[in-house]
Amino acid sequence: MLSAEALRAHLLAARLAGAVATARETSLRSYRLFAAGDPRVRLGLDPEQSWAESDLLRLMADRCGVSGDPEHVSGPDVIDPDRTLAALDAFAGRLAAAAAARAPVLLGTGHPHRLLGFYASLASALSAAGCPVLTPAQGRCIDITTRFGLRTYNLHYVRGVAMVREPGVRGSGSETGVHSHSPLPVRTALAAAADARTPLPSLVVGDHGWVCGAGQLGIEAVGLADTDDPALFVGEAEGRVSVAVPLDDAVRSDYYRPLTRYVLNRACLSQ
Repeated sequence: MLSAEALRAHLLAARLAGAVATARETSLRSYRLFAAGDPRVRLGLDPEQSWAESDLLRLMADRCGVSGDPEHVSGPDVIDPDRTLAALDAFAGRLAAAAAARAPVLLGTGHPHRLLGFYASLASALSAAGCPVLTPAQGRCIDITTRFGLRTYNLHYVRGVAMVREPGVRGSGSETGVHSHSPLPVRTALAAAADARTPLPSLVVGDHGWVCGAGQLGIEAVGLADTDDPALFVGEAEGRVSVAVPLDDAVRSDYYRPLTRYVLNRACLSQ
């Protein structure tokens, strides 16, 4: 079993926490855009209160451990590994509760190149525990506005984990997934399940728009978030996201394997 101390050391060595690759300038820009109401960084969340840039900086300092000094405007951003560990424990607790109830779950990612393996291992463990792992709207077309204009993608499930792909792409590898922040995929999946009168998830597990989009619709959601993803932490502060785990969400995929072992052990879901 991987101890908390060993995982803490790994978080720092792999730069999942500590000084991370996300630039301070990138994080601050996200806070400015969120405060201005930019949907690209709100990720489907409609905040209940007004969040000024200064409010967001204080929140992110509290939830992630970034510097709360507004004069600190450059260099790498920082995540407190102890906050990551505490959030991973809470994350594991929500998985354990879902498994105990054999609740239907939906998993989706906007970071398939990095995080597919992490979520796929959770999907396998939850399925083995008796949770229906849902796959609604397989192959459905979704129009998403990107910085390159409107793009049409298809919703696909790989090893129980949803992602969006370019039309016509075949195969089962994570390399065919598209990086996306949009809440439209989770909205499409939930609408398809409701239309078909099949079960809706009791828990959504993922990142970006998967978590915020589900939480906004009143479905329990937990996920991973970097220092430039304030929406998940706002959702957590306002009670629409159950757990937001602060960590770098774009390191090498194999660096997340110790997190997988730790979370599954904590949730008593190790296979």
